[in-house]
Amino acid sequence: MEPSTVRYEKRGAVAWVTLNRPRVLNAMNLQMHAELARVWDCAEADDEVRVVVLTGAGERAFSVGQDLTERARLTREGAGPSSFGSRGLPGWPRLTERFGFTKPVLARVQGYALGGGFELALACDIVVASETAQFGLPEVKLGLVPGAGGVFRLARQAPLKAAMGHLLTGRRMDAFTAARYGLVNEVVAADRLDACVDEWLADLLEASPLAAQAVKEAALQSLDLPLEQAFRTRFSAEERRLASDEPAEGVAAFVQKRPPRWSARLAGPSSPEVHQGGEHR
Repeated sequence: MEPSTVRYEKRGAVAWVTLNRPRVLNAMNLQMHAELARVWDCAEADDEVRVVVLTGAGERAFSVGQDLTERARLTREGAGPSSFGSRGLPGWPRLTERFGFTKPVLARVQGYALGGGFELALACDIVVASETAQFGLPEVKLGLVPGAGGVFRLARQAPLKAAMGHLLTGRRMDAFTAARYGLVNEVVAADRLDACVDEWLADLLEASPLAAQAVKEAALQSLDLPLEQAFRTRFSAEERRLASDEPAEGVAAFVQKRPPRWSARLAGPSSPEVHQGGEHR
């Protein structure tokens, strides 16, 4: 066992998750996946945590993905090849498969975000990148597939022809190209990266926690729904928001010209009846 491969630090309402194997460009081994699973559980369960920042230690890489040295050893020991998803493997469900993770996740990317590192960034809600960042899914060159969601997410998040070009060749893209495809929210000089992340965090922390969770759940769960069905669907996070005092507090704070005091308290003993006749997901 290595020393801890993940750093977890709470700074106020923000949880900072750092992939911490800079010697190997934050390559992800099974130990890291297992530790990350505990981190995601902790952040999700902690009501004080409102936003998560995911980053990599050092200046050279966010993460270069799977630890191929470990993968080669596992193959020699008789392990079969990996495929799509991580069910049954250490760390499952990994962030790339935590489709119900409620807290907004911001990726802070500098240097290489390759393979599973790029897949992690694609699974985040917001991506802020240094102009040094490079993104890519080189798996096909190794006889592998981007099994942590890269095949599926890149084809959904980028223009299809662009996505297929990168998926089928393993070509890398720079941060500006990733931004042009809509995969990155903002690209800044390396010495501006932390300030840019802080600006995004300030805006995220102004939002109502329950409203942010409702928006995230509704946006992601409705992607494959016809618009009419999306309107009829009942989303659990939206029902929690409706049952809380946050809508009233937000409007009152605006009228009174003061910052809102978000408490996430329920407005009554039970949730209101909403979206009658809607469909559950």
